[in-house]
Amino acid sequence: MSIMKIAFRNLLRFKRRTFLTGSLIAIGVILVIVFGGLATSFKESVIGVLTNSSLADMQIHPKGYVESIDNLPLDISLNPHQLNKVAQVLDQNKNILAYSPRIRFSAMVSNYAQTSGIRLTAVYPEKENATCVGLAKRINGIKSYENFVKKGEIILPEVLFKGLSLKLGDEIVIIATNKDGAVNGVPLKIAGVIAGVMGPSGKDGYIHIDDAKNILRMEETDISEIAVHVKNFSKLDSITKEVAKGLGAMIGQKHEHQKMNGSQPMAKQVFEVHSWDQLAPFSTIAQMIDVLIMMVRLILISIVLISVMNIMMMSVYERINEIGTIAALGTVPRKIMYLFLFEGIGLGVFSAIAGSLIGVGILVIFAISKITLNFHGIDVLIAPTIPWGAVGVSFSTVVLISIIGSLQPAYKASKLEPVDALRHV
Repeated sequence: MSIMKIAFRNLLRFKRRTFLTGSLIAIGVILVIVFGGLATSFKESVIGVLTNSSLADMQIHPKGYVESIDNLPLDISLNPHQLNKVAQVLDQNKNILAYSPRIRFSAMVSNYAQTSGIRLTAVYPEKENATCVGLAKRINGIKSYENFVKKGEIILPEVLFKGLSLKLGDEIVIIATNKDGAVNGVPLKIAGVIAGVMGPSGKDGYIHIDDAKNILRMEETDISEIAVHVKNFSKLDSITKEVAKGLGAMIGQKHEHQKMNGSQPMAKQVFEVHSWDQLAPFSTIAQMIDVLIMMVRLILISIVLISVMNIMMMSVYERINEIGTIAALGTVPRKIMYLFLFEGIGLGVFSAIAGSLIGVGILVIFAISKITLNFHGIDVLIAPTIPWGAVGVSFSTVVLISIIGSLQPAYKASKLEPVDALRHV
């Protein structure tokens, strides 16, 4: 305890230098905590928009569908028997909140004067609303969120609504080709307009699944995909594996769709299970955000290491005569080493505490303010939670690096010969 008291007094002897070095370390800690909290909040907010608006947390497809998803093929689908099997597995899983079957296909939309292409998703509105809870909120003109599209109605994307100079309640014709090559057209009434998740370029509309069966002349309900909403998003990976195991399905890969699950022969596999990140390009950006957070932490380590080593080496050099005096009076080298080691640790600990408190305070202010930013049509809520894990890691990192940075100067001080030290000018 006496050595620790002396070490603390020595830090106060050089107030300006201690303050400047401590401030530099504290700023590094603040940067890590605030940047990590805001970046994580941004990432989670965008993921929430994507999964709650269109993707859902997880999707189940017929095997081979995702490889051809850009063409929205109708010949790769799940028949009613296969759909019942999926429903049975999902109903038995307590981690599943809701799921929604979908039929997805390409079509032409005409206002009798102009024609344009459109991608349609046919749904049961009550099931889709329970699965993608933010979808209906992006639709303008509807009267009920729960039943946002009825039979005989269509939700048009904003870009087509404006491009074709349409109004709510207008009648348009949807023309599509079914999997047998037959062309059919059905008139539908515009019930609402949906804004694109990634800006005004999207051409994705919604109709009732019964209208899709009529347009595509389906005798049976052949489903393109099943969107799934889970209870605990943080356990999505394990839930995905549970569902895939229950279906005897492949777990879809981001760039590779030929991985086998277990020992089941690939020829017998009918289903593929994909989590949101295997279907959305934003998952790459999310990984880049994680890399940036790691880089900021590495910068913090560099700042602390250089700062502590610099101040401790200067302290040893300036106090060589003092070291020689206490050594001549009988202080053993081990205690001299502890003296300088505790100075470096004390500087790191107090700076880390100050930086952590200020960093947490800034995040609390952001959380209370609940700032909303708009990125290409996406409203991103910046309301970070306190990343106590990151705070603990930052604090521990600073203390550990302070110990490492103090070891060499402290060891050098303990090895000084009293006679040589007393002669030093």
